Amino acid sequence: MPEGCFVVLDDRGVLAVSGDDRQAFLQGLVSNDVARLGAARAVYAALLTAQGRYLHDFIMVATGEAIWLDAEAARLADLRRRLSVYRLRSKVSLDELPDLAVAAVFGDGALAALGLPAAAGTARLFGNGLALVDPRLAELGARCILPRTELRPALAALGLAEADFAAYDRLRLGLGVPDGSRDLVVDKSLLLESGFDELNGVDWQKGCYIGQELTARTKYRGLVKRRLFPVRIDGAAPAPGTILTLDGKEAGEMRSSRGDLGLALLRLEAATQALDADGAKVRATRPDWMRLGSD
Repeated sequence: MPEGCFVVLDDRGVLAVSGDDRQAFLQGLVSNDVARLGAARAVYAALLTAQGRYLHDFIMVATGEAIWLDAEAARLADLRRRLSVYRLRSKVSLDELPDLAVAAVFGDGALAALGLPAAAGTARLFGNGLALVDPRLAELGARCILPRTELRPALAALGLAEADFAAYDRLRLGLGVPDGSRDLVVDKSLLLESGFDELNGVDWQKGCYIGQELTARTKYRGLVKRRLFPVRIDGAAPAPGTILTLDGKEAGEMRSSRGDLGLALLRLEAATQALDADGAKVRATRPDWMRLGSD
């Protein structure tokens, strides 16, 4: 792999939240502190059901008179619809921005090429858009949001080579970072099972937001019994949703994968064992960022 690479993330889209009440509007809805956003700071967050179940996750960054949400393109209309329900009399506009595209920039020298430090969430203006260090984990590299026609030329001009999506996907999987609804089940997954706390997606000091009560109770009562782990696969990768077993008993469920790398939601007591899945063997690894139990 060249020192610095980029891949245009065709599965990502941008939703703009604008208007005088944009910060207060989002603050009452999402899992992170919107007040932390600024011209030099991006934030990762999620939108939950009232019962604390996952609906959407996104990277938020402030630009001019708007907050951009980098979210799943195929579900962008659903995100807009769900946010619109809470707009009421707020001075807020919600607009999809199809002329913008998102790229991931990664590999040795990638952050330096963009003039960014290795600090998660750092952001800056970049051409007619923005560049930012992934707020979840700096090891993932950077994101760039630019007009679609300008994105590839701008990154190529920095000496960055365009890579295949598989290269970035394997980086993500190896680090154990979930990719939206590929790895989280809508209306079902819990944030703390999916690493949102350690991946900077939850602020424990902010006020109430939708689903806050269950999320806090899960943390402070130690109710997390399963976690989303990166796994190594020996054999053909099991399809997402495949049940993983230990001694014939259910131990977890497979999520996304790429070759011999994947993610799986596992019972904590089974995470140190080799698990069976349709003829393959699956074994969890623990990324450096993950905290378990009394860590």
